[in-house]
Amino acid sequence: MRQAEPLTHVEDLKYGSDNAAGSEDGLLDAASVADNSVGDLVSARRVLWLEAAGIGAVSQAMDGALGQAFAAAVDLIAASAGRVVVTGMGKSGHVARKIAATMASVGTPALFVHPGEASHGDMGMIHAEDVVIALSNSGETAELGDIIGYCSRFGIHLIGITSGAESALAEGARVILILPRAAEACPLGLAPTTSTTMMLALGDALAVTLLERRGFSADDFQILHPGGKLGRRLMRVSDIMHTGKDIPLVAPETSMADVLLVMNSHRMGCAGVAIAAGTLVGIITDGDLRRHMDSELISKSASDVMTRNPLTIRPEALAAEALGLMNARQVTGLFALRDMQPVGFIHLHDCLREGVA
Repeated sequence: MRQAEPLTHVEDLKYGSDNAAGSEDGLLDAASVADNSVGDLVSARRVLWLEAAGIGAVSQAMDGALGQAFAAAVDLIAASAGRVVVTGMGKSGHVARKIAATMASVGTPALFVHPGEASHGDMGMIHAEDVVIALSNSGETAELGDIIGYCSRFGIHLIGITSGAESALAEGARVILILPRAAEACPLGLAPTTSTTMMLALGDALAVTLLERRGFSADDFQILHPGGKLGRRLMRVSDIMHTGKDIPLVAPETSMADVLLVMNSHRMGCAGVAIAAGTLVGIITDGDLRRHMDSELISKSASDVMTRNPLTIRPEALAAEALGLMNARQVTGLFALRDMQPVGFIHLHDCLREGVA
């Protein structure tokens, strides 16, 4: 019998196609699949429960020595003039990369250094003013030996994250974060699962605590995340609005003939009406033109046609807020005001072009 392939269609379950795993003629043994599904869910829930229990144990340990060491680690990193260098081998190394990336993204300069490469020249990436965070569940990872020795020799602050309280890493670290013992989710007790989840959660706790201590704001986050969905969500009106001569403005006494020229040249579908002091007092839109369309339109002034007290927005507002306001009020543009004076204009198309949603 040929190798069974994964089920891809509901029909496979109902009628037993060639894709169906089961008996010699390809018919699906529904009872067998049901038994397997139940067993799979039991395994999945066991993994999730054990890993959640591991994080819970870390949280409880914060009431004791782990919490004191955690506070010392935060103080050490916050006082550092350098960067945070995170290192680890194997699965701990993958977690270390993620911790470094998270810290860097929320205002703590950080990088990952592979311990094997460090022994062959990358040690030069670690400077005297840096803080090193080394991850090893056992604390006896051989590849970390050179980094531990280097930190000790040059007085570089080393923070260890390990379950091995009596390990070489614990002995060489200035601050040691001892993870509580917890069963690995792997039924063999061999594959790093619960232990790496605990390390990852503790690394996130360090990154977020440093974020809050430093007062890292949404504006700071947007600077470090200019691309992607996060960057677009945090984009401000001031980031994409038209400014200076690109703002369609006329005076109240401007003839409608000239207003039409301004509207046509700026292609915003409107013109703002501002008095000599700069205060915005009205707006003329395509809709206003239609409502006043008669033989007398050209002879009128902007103040005769404008809609008073137009809808506006702050330049500091999120572009997503501007888009929502335009959609709710069924307008295609907003003047951005500061102290009642127009400093910019944002159009619906500007938001769509930048992917604001």
